[in-house]
Amino acid sequence: CNTGPVQCCNQVQSAGAPGVTDLLGLLGIVVDGVDAMVGLNCNPISVIGAGGGASCSAQPVCCEDNSHSLISLGCLPITL
Repeated sequence: CNTGPVQCCNQVQSAGAPGVTDLLGLLGIVVDGVDAMVGLNCNPISVIGAGGGASCSAQPVCCEDNSHSLISLGCLPITL
């Protein structure tokens, strides 16, 4: 994960998905391209000692921008 810390997100959807566009608009966030992936309700997880310490019951992702409280932008799914 070269773009930021590994996150565990409850949902990962396209920025153009219904509901996601509304949330982005309410937060005043502009996303380039409707095919950009957005992580919702994300929490950082540690991959140090991935054999036993890393766990995510939702979708583990690596995101470019984790600076917003409710969402992470530019997410790519990863395998732990």
